[in-house]
Amino acid sequence: MITLAHVSDVHIDGSERNAARTRQVVEYLAALPGQIDAVLVSGDLTQIGRPVDYAELREILAPLEVPVLCCPGNHDERGAFRAGMLGIEGSGPINQAHEIADASILLCDSLIPGSDAGRLGPETLSWLDAALTGSDEPAFVVLHHPPVAVGIPELDAIRLQDADDLAAVLTRHPRVAGILCGHVHASVASTFAGIPVRVAPGVKSTTTLPWEHTGDPTNLDLPVGLAFHHHENDVLTTHFRSL
Repeated sequence: MITLAHVSDVHIDGSERNAARTRQVVEYLAALPGQIDAVLVSGDLTQIGRPVDYAELREILAPLEVPVLCCPGNHDERGAFRAGMLGIEGSGPINQAHEIADASILLCDSLIPGSDAGRLGPETLSWLDAALTGSDEPAFVVLHHPPVAVGIPELDAIRLQDADDLAAVLTRHPRVAGILCGHVHASVASTFAGIPVRVAPGVKSTTTLPWEHTGDPTNLDLPVGLAFHHHENDVLTTHFRSL
């Protein structure tokens, strides 16, 4: 059994607005009377990848007493992310494996520098294949860009580019219990390669559907949201929460 809180797209940029919306989520999670196992932040931690913004986000996240696991999104910068959020140096994709509550949390880097679209690429796919090998415990694959179309043209045009290659890896590993993403700024549930896909709502804003707007799909006024994922007896249940 594992329970994960899932937050995405906080876009810390030096503005009080985005910081305040992120604090609202953190304060809600920190005040929960019951226990969760970890908090996931699935990319776009900052707007332009400045070191100062990662430092601000670390301060905002500090009240959380459970592990906080983050992967980069298209607005992040690998070097500043690696130094600011993980306290390490290095180059190349930022892929991370964590074992929590008898489950594997595998965070994959889908960032293409200079592009809003995503790609895992051979290095990350090989890493993921190896990380999924050798255990029967449930595994959750976390990445910023969804591998499926979500029905929002602006986001579908910049989703994961090598989804077929990801599917080829995942179908070799039946222990994958869910694919957890961000990027869309909307609560979405779908399936990919027979696996549940869950997309967390955006903290900065909400992307509305084509029939909900007549111009810009971005809505800055809708409430902040997050998701709770609960996995038990081989069943993944997700609750979306608006604050």
